[in-house]
Formats: sequence, structure tokens, C-alpha cells
Amino acid sequence: MTSSTTGAVDSPLVDAVLRPVRGHMAFESCVEQLGSAIQLGIFRPGDRLPSERELAERLNVSRATLREAISALRAAGFVSTTRGRGGGTVVESVAADWRPDQPTGIDRQAEIEDLSVFRAVIEPGAAFLAAQSDLSADQRLLLQTCLRELAAAGSPAEYRQADARLHLAIATVCGSETLSTACNTVQVKVHQLLAEIPFLPKNIVSSEEQHRIIVQAILDGDADRARFVMHDHCAATAALLKGLLK
Repeated sequence: MTSSTTGAVDSPLVDAVLRPVRGHMAFESCVEQLGSAIQLGIFRPGDRLPSERELAERLNVSRATLREAISALRAAGFVSTTRGRGGGTVVESVAADWRPDQPTGIDRQAEIEDLSVFRAVIEPGAAFLAAQSDLSADQRLLLQTCLRELAAAGSPAEYRQADARLHLAIATVCGSETLSTACNTVQVKVHQLLAEIPFLPKNIVSSEEQHRIIVQAILDGDADRARFVMHDHCAATAALLKGLLK
């Protein structure tokens, strides 16, 4: 597989998922942020990660801590590293069913309900605010590109990643770091849960139409329509997860 660098259109999404680490869990936070960026397809198979210096500065950690985090990702099969001229750390394909070990005795229905309530507040609000925003040409291109990539996804795993990127892009164009962080957290959890249920063509057809309507409403400045359709979209996903996961 040929290595590449992350495309310029993805730069706002990289900014949304990689934040300066705060607190004493520097190593764990680096693993979480980089792992989430790979799971959601912000860094895709074949992409070369930014340099150690750039990542360390972006995450506000030492290069030694960053190397330990990358070593953990390498042990989990997320990345591979080559040395010497032309070397670097490259993203590998992550197994579609990968997810962190769940604590024993977890109440999955309560977990899904909690996530659904939070998402029902965050994502329709983000769509509403995005439609009210004076979007730049780059922001409009970001939304349109994410929508095209979703339509072109060639596998369930690629579709789920493209889906997550579109939702994150909608939050990102609102211009709020806190909102982007909240949406990123939600999308990682939704992505992991969706990987546990069947890929349902009937639902995908409906979902793609909703995505198209939401993006067009945002581009047209129709905030009420963007919020309404996003609310229905999130509710449909919640219903599937509640019905198919125990």
C-alpha cells in the first residue's frame, strides 16, 4: 500500500480530534486521541502520520511520551513504522470489529440510552448552528467532500468511518472547540456500537438521503430543516442500537 499524507481537506477534522493533552494521563490521552482519529478514518490506511515533532507539539506532550503512545498503537496493529530515509509511521487497516474491551456487567441498554439522549441534544443543535453560520468556501467544500466520500464508500467499515467524518465536519464548521470535542466523543462511541450490528441496506438508503438533506439544508442556510432531519437521523440510529444490542 502506498503511503500518503493526510489531504488538506481533512485538516479541520485533524484539528477537531487532536487536542493538547491536559492532566497527568499524557500517555493514555495520546493513545485515545490517535486511536480515535484512526478509528474514525481521519487518518486512513496508507496515510503517513505527521512527524513526531508536529504531533508532540499538537498534543503538547514530550516526544518520548508520543513514541510510547505510537508503540502502543503499533502493538495493537493500528500503525506500522519504518526507519531510515523515507521512513515514518503509516496507518494500517483496522479490523472492522475492533473495540475496547467492555467492563463486565455493563448495562448496554442504559449505555445506549445515555448516548442517545446526549446525541439528540448535541447533533441537531450542531446542524442548526452550522446552517446559521457564514460558512467559508473551505468549510462548504469540507461538507460536500465528506458527503461524496460517504456515497463512494466501498465497504461497511468505510461507510461507518465516512459517516463519522461527516458528522464531525458538521460540528467543526460551527467554530466551537468544545462542540467539536463533544461530537468527536459521541462519534467514537456510535462508531463502536454500529460495528456490533448488521449493516442494513434499507437503513443505509434512508440514512444517505437524510445526510444529503442535512448537508443541503446547511449549505442553503435552512437551520430548522437541518435540525429537524438531524433529529430524525439520530433517533433512527438510536432505535436500531436499542433493538439490536443486548
